[in-house]
Amino acid sequence: MRHIGLLLCLMVASPSSAATPEQTARAALSAMPIIDGHNDTPEQIRELFKNDFSKFDLNTLSPEIVAKTHTSIPKLREGRVGGQFWSVWIDPALPKHEAVTQTLEQIDTVERMVARYPETFASARTAAEIEAAIKRGRIASLIGMEGGHSIGNSLGILRQMYRAGARYMTITHFLTNDWADSATDAPRHDGLAPFGVAVVKEMNRLGMMIDISHVAQSTMDDVFNESRAPVILSHSNAQALLDHPRNMSDAMLIRLGRNGGVIMITFVPDYTSPAIRAWENSRAAQGAAMKTQHIGNPKAEAAALENWIKANPRPRATLSQVADHIDHVRDIAGIDHIGIGGDFGGISSVVEGLQDVSTYPALFTELARRGYTQEDLEKIAGRNILRVMKGVEAVAAGMKAVPPSDAVIGM
Repeated sequence: MRHIGLLLCLMVASPSSAATPEQTARAALSAMPIIDGHNDTPEQIRELFKNDFSKFDLNTLSPEIVAKTHTSIPKLREGRVGGQFWSVWIDPALPKHEAVTQTLEQIDTVERMVARYPETFASARTAAEIEAAIKRGRIASLIGMEGGHSIGNSLGILRQMYRAGARYMTITHFLTNDWADSATDAPRHDGLAPFGVAVVKEMNRLGMMIDISHVAQSTMDDVFNESRAPVILSHSNAQALLDHPRNMSDAMLIRLGRNGGVIMITFVPDYTSPAIRAWENSRAAQGAAMKTQHIGNPKAEAAALENWIKANPRPRATLSQVADHIDHVRDIAGIDHIGIGGDFGGISSVVEGLQDVSTYPALFTELARRGYTQEDLEKIAGRNILRVMKGVEAVAAGMKAVPPSDAVIGM
């Protein structure tokens, strides 16, 4: 009888004790809040407010402003964000001296933002400082430089940017620079030029994470060959699901796994949905056709293209498609090599269901629905990027005896 009673108890208890996807996601994000790899709110503060902090309050931004930043303090809290790499992007076409100046100004913007809201943000430069900030209930705030043009072809400036708080640098942005090829520009170096190799080695020595989002596959290959430390992609997706040059090929995902790095899956619609990619190609073809049909009549050309867009509205990327990219990376590189890099604040359209920083839990609920465990979700949320940071820091600690590089461009 005792065995029968126990069996009945198990039969009754098992269904009710099984966690729902929502509960699994909630438990994961309570144990390990999101550490997002890329948010462009500093750029929006510059563009919308000219860096004048008297003109806005991140606690009470209007819906119109949030539609551009996708970010506010209440929404960060709602989204269970515990750490954020704030991008200090500047135009890659700027002259070198101006690029350096504006990058430092953007770093200043991040520092001022953190200081203005001490009850919300805490500066962090190491994995341990991220963990400490999260324990205090603060959002650990780090700096990522988006593009090697930010250092003006100078390792001395790279070192100064590190001292100013930059903890990753994206090797290129949309344009190929003087020492590395971009994914979206004509190649000039077949990957990394010799100075680019010196940059990678100096970043290893400093303990600055190398970000290979935006770079050509040849540049990725060279970085994997040269870096002693694990690398990141701060905001990219899987090329096998969407053949866009900004996404990562399966061959490079395999190398990422061997390197120990992390790809932080992004919410950029153009890198997520094949339907959008096809639509953009069709629109470009229509634009070229309209130009030919209406030579010398730009108004008629614009009207014709507008009519085509009305008849063929742009598709929407979906939360499910973002989850598909995560599935693919898990299958190719492994669960230990996935993070999140939403690119909020830097996108002009959003994924359906992931409209701002408050929506991260919805993605994690979808992943739990697909069978991801709480441990899996904690890795994706932040444990993987923390492991990478600790690995980068360990490599730097082992290079303390290595002197700063004297390499110069054109060597």
